[in-house]
Amino acid sequence: MIKKFLLGLAAAALVFSCDVSFSVRDSGGNDDGDGDGTGQQVDDGGSVELPDDTTDDNPGGYDWTGVKYTFREAEAPVVNPERGFYYPVDLRSGTSPISVSSVKAQRKEGRTLFYLGFYLNDFMEGNGDISSDFLKKIQDCMDALREGGAKCILRFAYKDRESDKPWDASEKTVLHQVEQLKPLLQKNEDVIFVLQAGFVGVWGEWYYTDNFVFQPSSDADYQPRRHLADALLDALPASRKIQVRTPQFKMRMYGLSVKDTLTYATANKGTALSRIGGHNDCFGASSEDWGTFDNEPSDRAFWKAETRYTVMGGETCNVSDYCTCEASLKDMADYHWTYLNIGYHGGVIDRWKSTGCFDEIVDRLGYRLVLDNVERKEEVDDEGNTSIAINFRNTGFASPVNPRKVELVFVDESGSATIFDVPSDPRKWHCGAHTVLVDVKLPSEKGTMYMNLPDPLLYNRPEYSIAFANEDVFDSKTGYNKLFEL
Repeated sequence: MIKKFLLGLAAAALVFSCDVSFSVRDSGGNDDGDGDGTGQQVDDGGSVELPDDTTDDNPGGYDWTGVKYTFREAEAPVVNPERGFYYPVDLRSGTSPISVSSVKAQRKEGRTLFYLGFYLNDFMEGNGDISSDFLKKIQDCMDALREGGAKCILRFAYKDRESDKPWDASEKTVLHQVEQLKPLLQKNEDVIFVLQAGFVGVWGEWYYTDNFVFQPSSDADYQPRRHLADALLDALPASRKIQVRTPQFKMRMYGLSVKDTLTYATANKGTALSRIGGHNDCFGASSEDWGTFDNEPSDRAFWKAETRYTVMGGETCNVSDYCTCEASLKDMADYHWTYLNIGYHGGVIDRWKSTGCFDEIVDRLGYRLVLDNVERKEEVDDEGNTSIAINFRNTGFASPVNPRKVELVFVDESGSATIFDVPSDPRKWHCGAHTVLVDVKLPSEKGTMYMNLPDPLLYNRPEYSIAFANEDVFDSKTGYNKLFEL
């Protein structure tokens, strides 16, 4: 038997710093690209003040003391949905869809994200219709993700070599195909983590292009790309975001500057601007990440602010003095990194492993929620009313990206569960300390209290619930995090 209640929530403000343990300004060393670590560079992104650093469920907010339950942080990596290193797969007309077994195999390696890059080069001519067989291949991949317990970073493109022209299809064909893909995108909202804008240029990275203005300069030059971005936002469910390759694309398509970045008040509202994040596919490759940041420091300041409320991920592509452990950890924190490619660039991954920061990156990509303690008022009135304070830290680089429920679940001695809905938004649990403070009416004097952070679209799938990074807390069979027993 399950009962549900809606809880009130309170919080009080307290300043908390979530910077990495060092802050090194640009030393002016040599970026010779040989990766030997000499003349190491750490980019500070300029001195532009970010518009907003508000967060939800600030630590504290209560003046009572009671029974305190403490927790031990987990030492081993914690497998969680919608974050971490991803496994990349490219798919064409002649390739088979991913299998359930391959998804489950990656989960055993701690990976819950796949990058699925679908190449539409066979559908550039004529009316541009994507074949029914290829559409079925896409759906088969989504079904495999769902059954296997993972999600995807999704991208569509036409060519994967600069020498293979034309690089992309006409704007008319692209927009037609986006409309054709819309039912698939809507149907598979639950297993699409994020959609990279794609379609334009080699690899869908929006650089080399025949049909969307190569090296755009004027505002008008950016409009064909905006037409695509708008079409993707329309085709994708409103709960999901798209990513564009550089900060300039969002700024120029929509006429934005640093002062226009998202804030606590404007984030996650379902508007077009709140649904556009970024992906950096040359992270740490050079001082400007090989064209990612062309207009410093405004580009960097823009993404530092925007990615707090949207999504950032990508891959590395070159060993340089900008991908040392020190530089990489600082940039991942500054730009709120949620995911990275485990398959590329091998030299960068190996450097992180050999110099001692790979395990920290594994732990901190996206969110990492760690329970510090839970306090419960010792007094319970005759009707079972009491207060609970759940104190935890997010030690990850980012907050959860997509909508997620927050529940307290009280299971009595007979196994009957009472669910209390908590009006809190994990997307605003940014890096730092937090307190969720709730008043509950306990249905029984004996039982166990849990916190559940389920995916609202996969509610009965515990592998899609968030696990706290603590010892002996998460129950993989239910998806619940144990708080205390009475």
